Amino acid sequence: MNSAAEKQAAGTGLDPEKLRADFPILAQQVNGHRLAYLDSAASAQRPRVVIDAISHYYEHDHANVHRGVHTLSHRATDAYEGAREKVRQFIKAGSTREIVFTRGTTEAINLVANSLGQTFSAGDEIIVSELEHHANIVPWQMLAERTGIRLRVIPINDAGELQLDVYQDLLNERTRLVSVTQVSNALGTVTPIQEILAAARSRGILTLVDGAQAIPHQPIDVQALDCDFYAFSGHKMCGPTGIGVLYARESVLKDMPPWQGGGDMILTVSFTGTTYNELPYRFEAGTPNIAGAIGLGAAIDYLDGLGMAAIAEYEQQLLHWATERLRTIPGLQLVGTAPSKAGVISFNLDGIHAHDLGTILDHQGVAIRTGHHCAMPVMEHFGIAGTARASLAFYNTREDIEQLVTALELAHKMLG
Repeated sequence: MNSAAEKQAAGTGLDPEKLRADFPILAQQVNGHRLAYLDSAASAQRPRVVIDAISHYYEHDHANVHRGVHTLSHRATDAYEGAREKVRQFIKAGSTREIVFTRGTTEAINLVANSLGQTFSAGDEIIVSELEHHANIVPWQMLAERTGIRLRVIPINDAGELQLDVYQDLLNERTRLVSVTQVSNALGTVTPIQEILAAARSRGILTLVDGAQAIPHQPIDVQALDCDFYAFSGHKMCGPTGIGVLYARESVLKDMPPWQGGGDMILTVSFTGTTYNELPYRFEAGTPNIAGAIGLGAAIDYLDGLGMAAIAEYEQQLLHWATERLRTIPGLQLVGTAPSKAGVISFNLDGIHAHDLGTILDHQGVAIRTGHHCAMPVMEHFGIAGTARASLAFYNTREDIEQLVTALELAHKMLG
């Protein structure tokens, strides 16, 4: 990093070069080049402390949770429930009863669709947006097929911003739920989530926030948001894959019917009936991803140590600089230019299919994502098949961006 960049990073309290060293995977070369990993929106990398926490559990404490009386089971249970408390503190929930462990954001949204959705009927409406990941579209479409509910969509403009005037018109007495992303995974657009939630709340409408792309980049306070549900995945925030969280307001969750049946979600079972467990265990059937929860807890400790506000500030600096650098490349078109964005830059390069571009960049050690990013309605809006997407994290540096720019300039020359 040059001296000016070093001064900027120092202003946030973060040392990105030092942080990069915390991630073992980033030390390798790919195709003979230094690895520039710019695909964190798909899955962030894991610091050594997360890897070590998972290894320690398997080497020293592995046992099933909640049901054992032996020492290993007690240790595993304490670590698992300790992770739940870390999640509670991280998102500022009021109680661990509101923290349900899931396999990720997708399962969390499906849980709501299949549980709360049992209380919906034909004619009820759910509002989503044109920005949504498929995980916040398809579960509601499946529910519509079963129940006859109607899905309404907030459109976006050509900058990738939600059209809030249309949203206000969509709200009516039939609206049962508003389920909207906080940050677009395809464009990086930061939605005006407070305004969206307040409008629904004023009408007594339940709200769900897809926070998968927001939680790695900024402090989250679910009580300040005043949402009913907040869903996110561990692997987006330096934790393991296969673990996620559904925050659910206790007053809403306590009246929701279970989605899956089996062990740990029950108190008693007989052939004449079953008594369900207390919150949140009623929604955690079967042996959970214990190691995943422990790894997520370690990731939260790591992020807390850095400070989410500092992470947000540094990533915004890097996003601004990267965007300006990409604007200098001939033939490159940015897709999604909302003024308020997180660390995602989607683009296309004239004459090169996004998948081919991704391959060219990979040969230069640059890892990006290409395609529709599980957001096909977004691509349909812009009349394109997909984009190349570079996504940033706090462990990225200006050197990563320069490596991306150099590789894109090479691709442009190859085309010329």
